[in-house]
Amino acid sequence: MTPRSLYDRYMAADREYRAHAATCTGCTEQSRCATGEPLFQLFARLQDAYLAGQRKR
Repeated sequence: MTPRSLYDRYMAADREYRAHAATCTGCTEQSRCATGEPLFQLFARLQDAYLAGQRKR
């Protein structure tokens, strides 16, 4: 199995969070439910890491 790239993991986290947020009544732009918060935090960490790598190029 080939390891997924940082970009792939970043995009997967984005899809997971968006899919959750689209149907969750507890998630808003300002706050997230107990399930949505970890999904959003993972997305945010991966996005930060990916963008930091892009700036170094």
